[in-house]
Amino acid sequence: MSAIAQTTAGTIEGSEENGLCVFRGVPFAAPPVGELRFKAPQPVESWEGVREAKSFGPISLQAPNEMLEALLPVSDPPQPQSEDCLYLNVWTPGLDGARPVMVWIHGGAFTIGSGSEDYYDGANLASRGDVVIVTINYRLGALGFLNLPALGETNFGMRDQVAALKWVQQNIANFGGDPGNVTIFGESAGGMSVASLMASPEAAGLFQKAIPQSGAGHNALSVEETNGTAFKFCAALGVEPEDVDALMAADASDILAASVAVDPLASAESAADMADAGASATPQMPFQPVIDGVFLSQLPIDHIRSGSADGVATLVGSLDEEMKLLLAAGPTEPMTDEAATAMFGMMHPEPESAYGTYRAARRERGEDDSADEIFVAAIGDIMLRVPGLRLADAQTSRAPTYAYLFDWKSPGMNGALGSCHALELPFVFGTHDAAPEFCGSGPVADAFSELTMDTWLNFAKTGNPAGAGVDAPAWDAGAKPIQVLGDNPRVEHDWRGPEVGVWDDVVS
Repeated sequence: MSAIAQTTAGTIEGSEENGLCVFRGVPFAAPPVGELRFKAPQPVESWEGVREAKSFGPISLQAPNEMLEALLPVSDPPQPQSEDCLYLNVWTPGLDGARPVMVWIHGGAFTIGSGSEDYYDGANLASRGDVVIVTINYRLGALGFLNLPALGETNFGMRDQVAALKWVQQNIANFGGDPGNVTIFGESAGGMSVASLMASPEAAGLFQKAIPQSGAGHNALSVEETNGTAFKFCAALGVEPEDVDALMAADASDILAASVAVDPLASAESAADMADAGASATPQMPFQPVIDGVFLSQLPIDHIRSGSADGVATLVGSLDEEMKLLLAAGPTEPMTDEAATAMFGMMHPEPESAYGTYRAARRERGEDDSADEIFVAAIGDIMLRVPGLRLADAQTSRAPTYAYLFDWKSPGMNGALGSCHALELPFVFGTHDAAPEFCGSGPVADAFSELTMDTWLNFAKTGNPAGAGVDAPAWDAGAKPIQVLGDNPRVEHDWRGPEVGVWDDVVS
């Protein structure tokens, strides 16, 4: 069986699968190769006849990284990679009608991942919600985010995302979607991307709703910071920073190797290494959105505070134990209070007081107050949870805004993973049954995945995540209501407030 659809560049043929029309490997921009390397994405060249769209396209060049891959899904076998990677995928219940559209932006520290990972199969969401699901690739690492004065351009990976959203605006009606009802959603670096798109004037009007998951608006680097990385990258590549011809001619494998050489997360071999790289209000990812004065003029959170996303309904949240994977992957010897307090000193100007607040709050709630647990909780808070709450504060006067907390517990590693980073992904997409060791299995897990899918679908359809499972009060900076999604769905107010308050003068 096959499905035929028309795009602005030509006709494509997908597949009919279990009542859906599925199109894989659809080009949304010209291949960013040759003279288009280190350039903003360009329009797709039209083709004659019918182009097959039944297989995923190549993914962006990326190097394997055990620490990062522990935090995110990785397909097995590995997916083909290429600089020619600007492809998207569509799952739709039908080619007629005007359904809500959900566009997924994958995570991976802006250095790994793709829109075709196994977890991101859009079939279950599309079928359950009668919506159109789109997943995209974008350029990663230096190929996506190198900022070098001689190049004259940057933010290639972010502009790839904008190009994909423009493709949606121009084409999705032919896939049964409504270009006037588009929700962007993404996790980790994908959540940071969502916030950057909310902030950038180049993405204005391309979507109506946004779901930043475990990533928000504090992640962008100044020109000075990124120039420093770029010069180190050129040294690792063995070219002069002014030699654009050499950069354009360099072998892609050498560019990838040089990207890894300047990335502390890519070279992390332990939880301590990753903590050293990430323990700050702005995690030290050398490749991330750049404050270039055009795509972004300031941090995304500051754009959003100024109204860049006026009218964009927002659902923002994180997991309750984001960085439990660090603890699970860490050394077997427990951390001492002295060592944990010293690590707090990397993040907070008054580490003893901050550490004491965490211990007292956890003890009062009857939770594990060991040094390991306190430190891992603090890393998750400063990197992901608190920036998300700041985004909710900034957006709530601009559009309907809601906050969630994901509190399902993974059975993995005998429960040591808790409600860790990336655990929500298979529940959001209804692909949890493919990873029972990570997600759990059985009727309770199935029902929870349905609740999670419905929460995201309700928001995409109406701008409000509330449903039969749990209420969802609109965000209020005073009461701080949070929709808790777990085996006990509920609404909490100012959840973990003492710990969040520790960062009031640290994360603006």
